[in-house]
Amino acid sequence: MPASPGLHHVTAICSDAARTRDFYERVLGLRLVKRTVNFDDPSCWHLYFGDATGKPGSIITFFEWPAAAPGSPGSGEAVALSFAIPKGAAHEWVRRLTEEDVYVAIAPGADDALTFHDPDGLALELIEQDWAETLPGHVTAFIGEEQAIRGLAVVTLLVEDCDATANVLEDVLGWRECARATHRGFLRLRFSAPGEAGPGRLIDVLKAPQAEPAQQGAGSVHHIAFRAADDKTQAAMASALRKAGLTPTEQRDRTYFRSIYAREPSGVLLEVATDGPGFLVDETPDALGTGLRLPARLEAHRDEIEANLPPLA
Repeated sequence: MPASPGLHHVTAICSDAARTRDFYERVLGLRLVKRTVNFDDPSCWHLYFGDATGKPGSIITFFEWPAAAPGSPGSGEAVALSFAIPKGAAHEWVRRLTEEDVYVAIAPGADDALTFHDPDGLALELIEQDWAETLPGHVTAFIGEEQAIRGLAVVTLLVEDCDATANVLEDVLGWRECARATHRGFLRLRFSAPGEAGPGRLIDVLKAPQAEPAQQGAGSVHHIAFRAADDKTQAAMASALRKAGLTPTEQRDRTYFRSIYAREPSGVLLEVATDGPGFLVDETPDALGTGLRLPARLEAHRDEIEANLPPLA
């Protein structure tokens, strides 16, 4: 059975694309690698942030829903995202985030992990990781190589049935449980992707007693996407999803990758996205994220779409 080597991206919901761009690009130092629209609803922005070229495992994306009420975290959703930073970088990040009026929490005895929220309330973490120093960082005017984010570290899912979610991760995606812990009624299972440590290779599955179902809105994670090397591998994963009793969608062309979607037993929306063709298919490396990019089927409506999108700066 083919295995997914890691997360491809995480997609969340924001209420103000310009504010979100400022936070993730300027404050956190991620690169805006693609500005486009939600292909299923071209009236709203879809922004992609990641490393210098938007490699799988580095990407967080946002749908802008200006009228969305704040989301309420709960069962059936990813409730926290962690980004990897190099060893020793946490202290400088405390200084930077504090200067930006972002409240930062540091767990007792864990000064290498910082917890905070984005402007819409999405729970974020910065975690020092040994492997982060082996990858180049995206350097900005405010953030140097020694502290730059290197990609996703851990995504935490809150679920009703840990075993059912574990079966999908293990039997369909080829991940393996590598740790577990209980604390005050919470059960946490950690799963790792096959291969060496690196971006997007850890997922925590958290079972909380009497957790309410998530209410999706601004600050919520819409879905998490797993990598597939190519169409053939993705098709095999779709077959495995069906054998596991899930109902994957047909393949959908997202220009930069091709996707299928399915909900796991607790309701978390999962995507399987191909690694290619990537974000350089319609922009040069230097020009990534500098102009509105549309799929061919929407080009005839470019003027109308541009006129209705709110400014990003």
